[in-house]
Amino acid sequence: MDIDKLQLLLVEDDIDLATAVIDYFELERIQCDHAANGLSGFNLIKSNHYDAVILDLNLPKMDGLTVCNTLRAEGVDVPILMLTAKDTLDDKLQGFAKGADDYLVKPFAMEELIVRIKVLSRRRSGQAKKLSISGLTLDNEQQTVTRDGKRLKLSPINFKILETLMLASPNPVNREKLIQAVWGEEQPDSNSLKVHMFNLRKAVDGQGDNKHPTKLIHTLVGYGFVLKDEQN
Repeated sequence: MDIDKLQLLLVEDDIDLATAVIDYFELERIQCDHAANGLSGFNLIKSNHYDAVILDLNLPKMDGLTVCNTLRAEGVDVPILMLTAKDTLDDKLQGFAKGADDYLVKPFAMEELIVRIKVLSRRRSGQAKKLSISGLTLDNEQQTVTRDGKRLKLSPINFKILETLMLASPNPVNREKLIQAVWGEEQPDSNSLKVHMFNLRKAVDGQGDNKHPTKLIHTLVGYGFVLKDEQN
């Protein structure tokens, strides 16, 4: 992803610092929303797609650790860079335990912030324990998938395909990126993805008399696939 196409969120109650960071991002052509308290930040993250979040530790209404931990518990997998004035190992370990992906101690150089954000934005976080969309839940710890409480039987490949689609949702994933995410450098034969997607659709959306009333997996002809509630 190009750095000047990033969409970031800064959750910081120090208005002077927030203004300085956002002004610097603008010079770098980076889009950045701002929230001045933890609750507003949490609500923005839940309702928007961000490539990364810069989250202060000490915030009014909801502190950074609570924001981070609650997001992870709800399956939100956005990469989070924690900002703090504390520079002790225990504080950092606590932040990582709550789901932070990286840590930056105040005061910091803007150049270092940019470098860390570039690294984080290239991947989604691996911190989310569960991913849930419209009754479909993927549990990474238990390696299980359920829809409306009913467990689905998926192969390891289909589990990885579903995880990749859920992490990107509601954005689409093109075929090349999906193949790279699932198979890496060991590229499959030309029909493998087609067969796996057929089986995944059958498991998630059903077919025939067992067809689910809400279809979640959609094909974008000539591009790839997207997982989203068609009613939304």
